[in-house]
Amino acid sequence: MDAFQGILKFFLNQKTAIGYSFMALLTVGSERLFSVIAFKCPCSSENMVYGMVFLFAPAWVLLILGFFLSNKSWRLFTGCCVNPRKIFPRGHCCRFFYVLGQITLSSLVAPVMWLAVALLNGTFYECAMSGTKSPRILGMICKGKPKVCWEELHKVPCGKMLSTDNEELKLSLQAQSQILGWCLIVSASFFSLLTICYARCRSKVSYLQLSFWKTYAQKETEQLENTFLEYANKLSERNLKCFFENKRADVIPMPTFAAWEAASELHSFDQSQQHYSTLHRVVEKGLELSPDEDETSMVLVDSAHNM
Repeated sequence: MDAFQGILKFFLNQKTAIGYSFMALLTVGSERLFSVIAFKCPCSSENMVYGMVFLFAPAWVLLILGFFLSNKSWRLFTGCCVNPRKIFPRGHCCRFFYVLGQITLSSLVAPVMWLAVALLNGTFYECAMSGTKSPRILGMICKGKPKVCWEELHKVPCGKMLSTDNEELKLSLQAQSQILGWCLIVSASFFSLLTICYARCRSKVSYLQLSFWKTYAQKETEQLENTFLEYANKLSERNLKCFFENKRADVIPMPTFAAWEAASELHSFDQSQQHYSTLHRVVEKGLELSPDEDETSMVLVDSAHNM
């Protein structure tokens, strides 16, 4: 039993790496599926458009899905049309772009994986580049080759080019694609390392406190979901029972609109208070409406001020 708990704890500690590994395997499998089943290079003047669509369209879709699946993006944008001060608070107008940058970087992981895998395979790039009309690119690809290379390069992916250079050109295009793929992987890895190092160097807390912060955030999220389910069940059960039995409902304590609004804000750490989440800050502080009628933002005040 202890061994099982140790293994489970190891996997829980490594869930980020496991998640990225699973994403990589899913990306590889999807790319192979597209290449074998869906992708059929037309070997005509449409090669460029067809190849580029298969190369970049899935990456774009994955980027959009990354934004959709990010809780932070919905925390940032929910209600922003009603209350623009949520994303552009006074004195912190640049915070919106900082948070948006964080969301974008995390959402770019899957698209970059797709592009890297697709380029390493070379099928989409080969089709796209064989349909190019650019004299400069044609000059690089067909340098030292017969004139037929300039005229029938689009037939290379199908092996229908009337020249003995067909296989050589095919391998050359695949090699270019793989070189670009490795350049993308190296660049993304180096940029990720620089970003993480910069974030850690700018950290306002120590390594141990940061580890505690991550643990707390994980536990709070898990318990928040369980509490949502518990209270939703309790509230729905009460409402249905009172409706069908025609009884007056008992009061179930619920957060105020101001509390919901404040707890939904993005968290920013303050060394003088050490609140590890927005909910932590809301619980330890009271709430009251701002006297400023020009904006509807909620102001956190010290609970001692209300006594």
